[in-house]
Amino acid sequence: MQQDSEDSVADSLKNCGIGAISSCLATFLTFPIHKTIFRQQIHGFVIRKAVTQLCQEGLIKFYRGILPPLLAKTIQGTLLFGVYDSLIRNISTEDTYLYHRCIAGSLSGIIEALALTPFERVQNVLQDHRKDVKFPNTHSILKEFNSYSFKNKLQLGYYRGFLSILLRNGTGSALYFSFKDPVKDLFLERGIPSGISAFVSGSFNGMMVCFILYPLSAVIANVQSHIGEKKMSLWNFIAKFWVSRARSLLYIYRGGSLVILRSCITWGITTTIYEFLKASHFSEN
Repeated sequence: MQQDSEDSVADSLKNCGIGAISSCLATFLTFPIHKTIFRQQIHGFVIRKAVTQLCQEGLIKFYRGILPPLLAKTIQGTLLFGVYDSLIRNISTEDTYLYHRCIAGSLSGIIEALALTPFERVQNVLQDHRKDVKFPNTHSILKEFNSYSFKNKLQLGYYRGFLSILLRNGTGSALYFSFKDPVKDLFLERGIPSGISAFVSGSFNGMMVCFILYPLSAVIANVQSHIGEKKMSLWNFIAKFWVSRARSLLYIYRGGSLVILRSCITWGITTTIYEFLKASHFSEN
């Protein structure tokens, strides 16, 4: 019994490491797409105008703001896959059903939100070019947040927009893990190689999750890019955001095409690397 427990812990830790590596590589490769999407979410630009603005700012500023998402995605991969693996082992016995994967995915997403909201907050401020002068680097942002009282440090500082992130991450993780293995197995049953099956599964699920939750992600980007304003309830901000986008769902979905592309690449790469490293580990054992 003790040996089984030790093996379970060791496997979970290795899954954490595998998840961290896959997420880190995928983030670095897709950061330019992510930054273009952010500009569209903030300003409502079409793709060409967002890319033009980034090109005008120059190559030096192109990767400005990559450190927070790189650290965040490394931690995200560690938590998301490690926590999910640990939870699924405990809540399912012989057979793993859809509701098992949904519960484990949702809880892993909630834990991810608790750990990563400060990273996303700093990242969103860094990527807003309107704050380049006042907040030229990460240190200046952290200094601003640390000057707040403890309550404001959470509400207006590191955890601004936490409720919306909790909702997005919990829902997104539940959807991703619920359908990742079934979609992959569907392709494997048709004789598709495991690497391609994993990539298609990750791409499809990443695209589905991000497209469904894109309006909420746009709200989060706008909420977290603000500094110093009084706290506004999520619902009031959504109403304000809806008016600012001319009450048009199509206007809110500007950047949606790039979200699909980024999600296909990011989660396709992440899932493929994760499944490959995991299979290699278990084959060695």
